[in-house]
Amino acid sequence: MAHIRPTGSGNQRDSIPVSPTLAADLPRPGLPLATGEDRGRLLWVSVLAVVMGLSAGLIAKLLLMLIDLFTQLFFYGRLSFEPATPVGHALGAWVILVPVAGGLIIGLMARWGAPAIRGHGIPEAMEQVLTNQSRIPARITFWKPLSSAVSIGTGGPFGAEGPIIATGGALGSLVGQLLHVTALERKTLLAAGAAAGMAAVFSAPVSAVLLAVELLLFEFRGRSMIPVALAATAATGVRYLLLGTEAVFPMGVVAPADIQAVAGYALLGALIGSLSVGVTRVLYWIEDGFERLPVHWMWWPAIGGLAVGLVGYVAPATLGVGYELIHAILNAELSISVLGFLCLMKFIAWSIALGSGTSGGTLAPLFIIGGALGGCAGLLAAQALPVWGIDPALAALVGMAAMFAGASRAFLTSVVFAVEVTHQPNALLPLLAGCATAYLCSTLFMRHTIMTEKISRRGVRVPTEYDADPLAQITVEAVYSRRAVTLQAADSLESVREWLLQGGKHSYHQGFPVLDAQGRLRGVVTRRDLMALDADAAAPVEALIKRAPVVTAPSYSLRDAADHMVRHGVGRLAVVDVSDVGSLLGIVTRSDILKAHQRRLEEQDMRSRAFNVGA
Repeated sequence: MAHIRPTGSGNQRDSIPVSPTLAADLPRPGLPLATGEDRGRLLWVSVLAVVMGLSAGLIAKLLLMLIDLFTQLFFYGRLSFEPATPVGHALGAWVILVPVAGGLIIGLMARWGAPAIRGHGIPEAMEQVLTNQSRIPARITFWKPLSSAVSIGTGGPFGAEGPIIATGGALGSLVGQLLHVTALERKTLLAAGAAAGMAAVFSAPVSAVLLAVELLLFEFRGRSMIPVALAATAATGVRYLLLGTEAVFPMGVVAPADIQAVAGYALLGALIGSLSVGVTRVLYWIEDGFERLPVHWMWWPAIGGLAVGLVGYVAPATLGVGYELIHAILNAELSISVLGFLCLMKFIAWSIALGSGTSGGTLAPLFIIGGALGGCAGLLAAQALPVWGIDPALAALVGMAAMFAGASRAFLTSVVFAVEVTHQPNALLPLLAGCATAYLCSTLFMRHTIMTEKISRRGVRVPTEYDADPLAQITVEAVYSRRAVTLQAADSLESVREWLLQGGKHSYHQGFPVLDAQGRLRGVVTRRDLMALDADAAAPVEALIKRAPVVTAPSYSLRDAADHMVRHGVGRLAVVDVSDVGSLLGIVTRSDILKAHQRRLEEQDMRSRAFNVGA
């Protein structure tokens, strides 16, 4: 009745030539760049990314001009696009009302325009990537930069980088929706737009790519990184044309640090990383407080604006983007008392404003807070422990990067960013040490980050590690059963049912390959097919075959096999010889694929046991 068919190991090849009639039944190879179709798609997405990079560079310039326009209008009463900062205003106590007015405008924009403009934009983009196939509403492309320009132009203590990152991401998502690309390609375009925005503001293309990888792509593959890198390159080129090639935050030449100094910067990173946990928790504690207010959320930005105005009246340097303040911090131009005061004031204004749900960013405020803390620590160390060789300016740079690394856990982004915006390659080793310890302390004391806390509360799970897919590393050859239990095409259904009901040794399988008289594969039938009440018991088994067999080959990966099962809605694949697709070699089932995870689970169990023993 049923036959146990011992088979050989099959012919293993990297490239599988199949006939056109059976090509659709074979899974696609695991190397996307191996086919002309995938190369064409990658080229198309890359071209789109370059166009978006050029567009993001122009949008970044327009956003900076809008910020200058609103700053001139609200603080100086002038209609001008000339660069301006709120620090030199002559409004006196009336300055308190300027951020309040900005908050009222933001509240109206959010309620009647697009509620998604609230917040700094990156968590919202992450949520769309993880839950909505990277679809961001088109109106965000207009409302986000406009609302952010109003917010910052009326004294909001935010940087321009967060809004342009969100705007670039929205632009990429919009292009992806208009062109009807795949969800993966749309995610790539979203990340490319976001990276282009960051690169255009900070002239930091490499860290922009790393930011996209660590916070938006959640993968490290050429198919996504190439378009993102091209977009960041194009945006940086536009910035070079419009604003020049100088460092965004120039500082004095940094000398190479010796081993004692590197150890000191590592300790500083640990301190800043621990403080980043407190910064994140306070921010969301304030946000939770606004949630409990007995007024509509439309009014919250105005309430937050009142706090910004009061702080700005006492400390005008906290108003606006604060890039001049970062420059002063990185060049050790401020005393310990001034640094401590400005750090506290900036934190109060920023945390209350962002917690109120206004439109703003996190990067520049975190840089200022971390840089001020690092500068204070560096000045103290230089006075108390001169033998360590701590440079206060470099300590400020390490503190700036470590604060962002601890709060966001974008580790590589933080390290490379600090080098790119200062053009100080000798700072790389201290930055690496400081950001690594900051990341370590952050993971010890905080489960989520400043970017993921909000969306994790909504039940969104954010990937934190980028492991290699274990199924992609194992071939079908390693797991498939070479002794397939087969049925003959001419067997009557009645006799097969009798064999199944007898419960023989090999009758427990849920699917059986069907062979013709010459031993050639005709198809696969399941136990459900065989036991169906509407099937004619006198008919041969081959009458139950409804479609061509869904097959794989030994040299394909288990990821290919699993994807093929999902596409065709089957729980098993016939394994065939690539040179003779009618020649059955065996069968691979879902259980075989699940068993491939056993080695990974064993390694995890070993690590857990080792940790418990050590503890």
